[in-house]
Amino acid sequence: MDKLFRKDALNYHALGRPGKIEVIPTKPYSTQRDLSLAYSPGVADPCLEIKKNPDDVYKYTAKGNLVAVISNGTAVLGLGDIGTEAGKPVMEGKGLLFKIFADVDVFDIEVDEKDPEKFIQTVKAIAPTFGGINLEDIKAPECFEIEKRLKEELNIPLMHDDQHGTAIITSAGMLNALEFNKKKIEDLKIVVNGAGAAAISCTKLYIALGANPENIIMLDSRGVIHEDRTDLNETKKEFISKTKARNLAEAVKGADVFLGLSVGGVMKPEMLLTMADEPIVFALANPVPEIAYDLAMETRKDIIMATGRSDYPNQINNVLGFPYIFRGALDVRATEINEEMKLAASKALAELAKLPVPEEVNIAFKIQNLSFGREYIIPKPTDPRLIEIVAPAVAKAAMDSGIAKKPIEDWDTYKEELRKRLGLSNPLMRQMKAACKRSPKKIVLADGQDYSILKAAEIVRNEKLAEPILIGDIKVIKRKIKENELELEGVEIIDNKCDDEKARRFEFAKLLWQKQQRKGMTLTAAQDAMLHRNYFAPMLVETGYADAVIKGLTRNYPDSIKPSLQIIGKKPDCATVSGMYIINRKEGPLFLSDCTVNKEPTSEELVGITLQTAKEVELLKIKPKISLLSYSNFGSVPGKLNDRLKKAVEILHRDYPELIVDGEMQASVALDAELQKNNFPFSKLNGEAANTLIFPNLASANIAHKLLYETIDGDIIGPVLNGMNKSVQVLRMGASVNEIVNMIMVAVMHVED
Repeated sequence: MDKLFRKDALNYHALGRPGKIEVIPTKPYSTQRDLSLAYSPGVADPCLEIKKNPDDVYKYTAKGNLVAVISNGTAVLGLGDIGTEAGKPVMEGKGLLFKIFADVDVFDIEVDEKDPEKFIQTVKAIAPTFGGINLEDIKAPECFEIEKRLKEELNIPLMHDDQHGTAIITSAGMLNALEFNKKKIEDLKIVVNGAGAAAISCTKLYIALGANPENIIMLDSRGVIHEDRTDLNETKKEFISKTKARNLAEAVKGADVFLGLSVGGVMKPEMLLTMADEPIVFALANPVPEIAYDLAMETRKDIIMATGRSDYPNQINNVLGFPYIFRGALDVRATEINEEMKLAASKALAELAKLPVPEEVNIAFKIQNLSFGREYIIPKPTDPRLIEIVAPAVAKAAMDSGIAKKPIEDWDTYKEELRKRLGLSNPLMRQMKAACKRSPKKIVLADGQDYSILKAAEIVRNEKLAEPILIGDIKVIKRKIKENELELEGVEIIDNKCDDEKARRFEFAKLLWQKQQRKGMTLTAAQDAMLHRNYFAPMLVETGYADAVIKGLTRNYPDSIKPSLQIIGKKPDCATVSGMYIINRKEGPLFLSDCTVNKEPTSEELVGITLQTAKEVELLKIKPKISLLSYSNFGSVPGKLNDRLKKAVEILHRDYPELIVDGEMQASVALDAELQKNNFPFSKLNGEAANTLIFPNLASANIAHKLLYETIDGDIIGPVLNGMNKSVQVLRMGASVNEIVNMIMVAVMHVED
């Protein structure tokens, strides 16, 4: 799997447009006049305004939302001093996280300079371009002097995230952990294993929260930092301990807190047993913690533990901090990021963990009801409330400490603006992926001989989203796996035509015959059907061998869906099945139905399709706002089609009054809240744009979604098959690898545990 992950990582960065970020225009540029306004001669006017009033640079340019991620490549992740160019992928990645979590634009700047003074002068020289600076991956001890000097000499928010990010997140965890062990921070004996930038910053922030410096023991690679050491630099000398302890085993005896920012496996179970009651253990070495989570929990039941890994509770993840800290700092035009702002971020994160968890987070992590406790002292990165809780706390701290040049006056309006920004990082795909990882299922892939299916199987297996079962000729599949160097060793392959499957084919044929004998199917015909993957694959699900089936890559939709209807069938309470596409826009998902099954649905069938679709939207924890689409608005043009729609709406309003649904209406009205308010104030959409569109017939739906496929830039998931008795999904013919992966995730989420 390590080999596969490395290959996928390289392909991720290299395929298509190289890298992970790009610059796109934010103003029109299609006409000559647009270009004249953008550059010469129109650009001269804002230039002159900025010359008269330098602060107008925030009014007329992107500076106010632009952060530089700057590194000299001397301490890149766990790779060390690998140089500026080798470190660039990390800086681009940081830019991506800034954008998707807080809508902060980033230029990554790699400065080939190790001399601290020259590096400082370089950053100062380019600083006017930016509203803020995120220093990244600069080795200690130089990073301390570089950050200190730049903070003193610049008047924009600046932070070395390697130092302060971990400090802010672990401080939040510490505050909440203390609520469980009922200890006071000033009484804690704290052991810090590691003396790099993050460890020192964590220690300083704990002291700012009230920890007693005399109760802190810090260790570097040579052991305890004590008063007899003669090999200490000035930074480490600040953390000299008056102690007889000389190694980790001696230091942790009676300790209340262990913070590890060092190497994996150094904290042994016998050491853990010597710590005080209710110990707090933050083992943050990655990917292998100082002590494994499972081992630590087996060793002591009273432990409160966090790691840097996402597959264990309480992940210390810097993405909980830096996007929102800079968001708040930029929004009030803070002149720096001070201690008050860092502490405010820590306390805001701590308080967020105590609030009821949104259901979408529960779903993403497959937890029935995540709540504040020993295994939840830190919010999850997918929590949509982070931006509206942490950023305002940071902004307010900047204002209260007197460094905000643009104070916020209306906090409610500000939070609403932040929520709108969150739409730019629509979390739907991340939530789907997290849900699948929490409970991966056995997925039958009927077109197992196709390369796209095999590649998708490799991806979902590697990411632990699902356990694929491939259907097809074993020799062909193994040859294609070898030819394409796919990492699918041990994957289950079933050749439904081979002699080894003869007995199972016959059992499946009998079952199919029993289901279809009164619809004209003979046992012989059923036996013939089981030689086709399209029949054999869904039978694996019907008999409980697998959880879900994906098919249709190489066949048209009607031919693909028919066997599943014959074998698995509709849910008992569903009169019909329907197909839905999810358009994953930056403004939020848009759901389109019925795009695949019903040619000219009756009023009653439209009601069923609407209810099915609403249920699917609610499954994703999104409130459906539904519009039944037509070529007219509320009877403005009479016709049989509109009569069907009108009757369906009447039934829905009568029998399901709690559902937000209306029609018939044109798509432009459904998607334009202002148009609704001004012209149709009586609509049950109540002046809100619809997020769920029900099409009146298959022709219009098919044309619409295929036009969208060719024209929009974003994820399109589907067709999602709704109303089946078990999890069945039918791909569109020729679906891409990414589409197949998305549909596998949909299939996993449709499995009823």
